[in-house]
Amino acid sequence: MADKLPTEFDVVIIGTGLPESILAAACSRSGQRVLHVDSRSYYGGNWASFSFTGLLSWLKDCQQNHDSEEGVTATWQDLIHETEEAIVLCRKDGTIRHTEVFCYASQDVQDSTQDTDALQRNSSPEASAPQADSLDSASVPRERHSAYSASSEAPSRHAEGSDRELSLPSADAEGSLEKETYCGDKTDVATVSGGDKGEHKLVEDSIEQPKRNRITYSQMVKESRRFNIDLVSKLLYSQGSLIDLLIKSNVSRYAEFKNVTRILAFREGKIEQVPCSRADVFNSKELTMVEKRMLMKFLTFCLDYEQHSDEYQDFKQCSFSDYLKTKKLTPNLQHFILHSIAMTSESSCTTLDGLQATKNFLQCLGRFGNTPFIFPLYGQGEIPQCFCRMCAVFGGVYCLRHKVQCLVVDKDSGRCKGIIDDFGQRISANYFIVEDSYLSKETCSNVHYKQISRAVLITDQSILETDSDQQISILVVPPLEPGTASVRVMELCSSTMTCMKDSYLVHLTCLSSKTAREDLEPVVKQLFIPFAEAETEAEPDKDEFRKPRLLWALYFNMRDSSGVSRSSYCGLPSNVYVCSGPDCGLGNEHAVKQAETLFRELFPSEEFCPPPPNPEDIIFEAEG
Repeated sequence: MADKLPTEFDVVIIGTGLPESILAAACSRSGQRVLHVDSRSYYGGNWASFSFTGLLSWLKDCQQNHDSEEGVTATWQDLIHETEEAIVLCRKDGTIRHTEVFCYASQDVQDSTQDTDALQRNSSPEASAPQADSLDSASVPRERHSAYSASSEAPSRHAEGSDRELSLPSADAEGSLEKETYCGDKTDVATVSGGDKGEHKLVEDSIEQPKRNRITYSQMVKESRRFNIDLVSKLLYSQGSLIDLLIKSNVSRYAEFKNVTRILAFREGKIEQVPCSRADVFNSKELTMVEKRMLMKFLTFCLDYEQHSDEYQDFKQCSFSDYLKTKKLTPNLQHFILHSIAMTSESSCTTLDGLQATKNFLQCLGRFGNTPFIFPLYGQGEIPQCFCRMCAVFGGVYCLRHKVQCLVVDKDSGRCKGIIDDFGQRISANYFIVEDSYLSKETCSNVHYKQISRAVLITDQSILETDSDQQISILVVPPLEPGTASVRVMELCSSTMTCMKDSYLVHLTCLSSKTAREDLEPVVKQLFIPFAEAETEAEPDKDEFRKPRLLWALYFNMRDSSGVSRSSYCGLPSNVYVCSGPDCGLGNEHAVKQAETLFRELFPSEEFCPPPPNPEDIIFEAEG
């Protein structure tokens, strides 16, 4: 440790996820002295983004969290007084489970032995973490890697950016292959058949269909920095609370965004584009003229459904899907509204929830593009870093790789007095905000968590090809079997700065019922084919749905603590507050609401993330 931290702060925040980062920015902006620490080596926690080899390093860390118990040198006992007690914090992140990796892309046989050896080192779960390509070294200045830094330069890929409210740039193996499976406490190595061991032959495409590029695993590793792979898959509603907060606080200048270009639907084994605007509806070839009129009439009703309660009063207790049937909509329209506009579940969504979701969708249309959504360049992991940058600009202190051993609690008052870190330093504060994953099993003994099933895929083409190869798409696949969940699919192109050229990054998300692979693999098989199988596949008819090749796949389960109330935690002092990890929703509304609610509880007289002062209005003390 180069320098010791100050011993007194107003607020100590442990964890750099989105709600914690928003809170750090808000507290620092209101004049509070903020210490923001994270035991991880990167910003964002479960909201982070990784390069390709950085993700492999993250997988290795997840395996080690379950495989071994780190030797802990408890140095806090000597620093606890007789009138105090300690709440020990968890040293292992247990929020990620059932990680499984499949590689279908072939090796490049022309690679040199040196390149092949480097590839094997990078892809091996036992390999040492690639320091030069991890998230924090890619996006954080090197001087911030020290244990203590009070620099006002916060983490960001970008410079100051433009003066616009939001920056929205225009679109511009031979033989057998190894499959590495990480299953919590062990690593399995199996074999995925690669077909014939002879030379792979690409399918000869017809004149009507462009030739498909061959991407190897070696290329993906070499182009690792072209990837920015999110642990959590979300979008920003153009009229949502996060957009409003980004613009109000001027944090938006630290990031750039792109419009989501397409809303897709999956019905009867076929993918279709859903019309969003009035012009799209009347230009759609998928709808009859009668259907177009019915759809416009229903959507117009949804925009001010509260004023026509008699239309749905008798159906409040019904599901939204049952309500849609009473509106005499065709099955085609019911499917579009339920899965591609409201984006809800058939069984669990009530009529009122469905109407509100549809209204929200419609209100977000047209602000920044033809769909209600935008996506941050370089991935969702940019957003927490933007708020961390704001916090640092206003004096916040940041420490990554900085573990906290325990909270120090006064027995008489029941309030937390401070923390003790791994260096044995005791730091006091008035308020403490802790990410849920840092709380011990004893503190969370009464907590019941939900789980999110996630899959990350790298493919060679879009699930619905058009004239443009730079489409950003979202698709909701209805339950394939009764009792299963809808699966949200987000496809990102290279212009989002999340994947290499000629490839696509695909995220799948749903509420867990089993392991992520068991929940999501049926949908993956519906939409994609493994690379090796595509090599020998017969050319489909031009009207048949042509599946993209699957090059690489990762499955994992992530803990969802968004529904846990504060009272569920055992023995928390009154001035210790808990932030949850990512929820399963498409937007970020829960994180923003949680951060604002906690801030108003801590500082009720302060404004939440006010706009920064104009430079000409700043008066320096020397000028007084």
